[in-house]
Amino acid sequence: MRPNPMLLIAAAASLLCGCHSDAPKPYEEIRPVWTQVAGRTPGSVGAVYSGEVRARYESRLGFRTGGKIVTRLVEVGSHVRRGQPLMTLDPEQETLQVVATSADVDAANSRLAQARIDLKRAEQLLARQFASQAEVDQLRLAVEQAEAQARSASAQHALSANQRSFTTLTADRDGVVTALAAEAGQVVAAGQSVATVAGDGEREVAVSIPESRVDELRTAGTLQVTLWSAQGKSWTGRLRELAPDTDSVTRTYAARITIVDADPSDIRLGMTASVHVANVAGASAIRLPLTAIVDRGAERDLWVVDPKSSRVALQPVTVGNAQNDDVIVLSGLQGGEQVVTAGVHLLQPGQRVAVVPTGTTQTEVAK
Repeated sequence: MRPNPMLLIAAAASLLCGCHSDAPKPYEEIRPVWTQVAGRTPGSVGAVYSGEVRARYESRLGFRTGGKIVTRLVEVGSHVRRGQPLMTLDPEQETLQVVATSADVDAANSRLAQARIDLKRAEQLLARQFASQAEVDQLRLAVEQAEAQARSASAQHALSANQRSFTTLTADRDGVVTALAAEAGQVVAAGQSVATVAGDGEREVAVSIPESRVDELRTAGTLQVTLWSAQGKSWTGRLRELAPDTDSVTRTYAARITIVDADPSDIRLGMTASVHVANVAGASAIRLPLTAIVDRGAERDLWVVDPKSSRVALQPVTVGNAQNDDVIVLSGLQGGEQVVTAGVHLLQPGQRVAVVPTGTTQTEVAK
C-alpha cells in the first residue's frame, strides 16, 4: 500500500515546527577576570629608591707635580690617617732643582755682599773728596738690585723645596682608600687623580629621583633607609642635597640622603640601600594596580563590575603619580567598587565576567 502524500507533508511540517521551537540560545562568553575592591588610602603613593652608600666627604687626590711613581704604599680598602703617605714620585729631578736654586742663592748673596763693600768704600772716598756723589748713588742702586736678586733666589729655592715635598702624596683626612688609578712605574701629570679617599664619619645614600617626584621628596617629613644586608633594620634619613639639574643621560635628579646616627660597623661603603619616602599627607586617594588602567589616548578608564549582573562597564577616571606597580586614582571612583585588575584589554561593555578568587594561578583559570 502506497503512503498518502498528504500525510507525509503534514508529518514533515510538524517536525519542522518542533525543531524551530527548540532552537538553542545564542552563546555568551563569560570571561574570567581578577578584581580588586577600590579602597581609599591617605596621601599619594609612597616611593622607594635604590642607591649606594657613600661617604659624606670623598677626596680625589693627585700629585701637585708631574713625574714617575716609584712606590705605592697603600691598597684599596686600606684605612689611612691624615698626612699618611700614599704614593711617591721619583725625586731626582726635584732634588737637582733644589741644588741649582741653592747655588743661585749663594751666588746672589755673594753679589750682594760685594755690592755692599763697594758702596762702603765709595762712601769713605766721598767723605775725603776722592769720589763723586753720582758714583755713590750708582753703587747704592746696585746694592738694592743685589738685595732684590737675593730675595728672588731665596724664593726660587723655597719653591723648589716645596716642589720636592710634592713628590710624596699624603692623605688629606682620616678615611678608607676606595680607588687607586695609578701604579708604580706609571708617569702621571700634575693634578691627575691617582687615589680616592672616603672620609670617616658621616654616611649617606646616593639616589636618582625622577622629575615627577622631586617636589614630593622635598616636602617629605620623614625618610627611612634600609640595607639589603640588614633586613628588618632601618635608619632615619635626611635630605641633604638635591641637584638643581637633571643628568644628561638618565634625566633624573641626583640626591644625597644623610643617614642619621650611622654606625660604621653596620653601614659600609658601597652597600646597596633603599630610601623609603612615606605617603605625603593630603586628601585621600584610591590606590590600584597599573594593570587596571585602560589607556585610550588622552583618556583613562577602569572596568567596574556590577555585583548584581556580573557585567562590566567603563568608568572614566583621573590618575595621579605612579610608583612601581601602583597608581593613584584621583577622581572617578567613590570607593568600594569592584574593579577589574587583569584582562582589561579583552573586555567589552556589558560583558559578563567571572571573578577569579585571589591566589588562583593562570593554569587553574584555563581549566
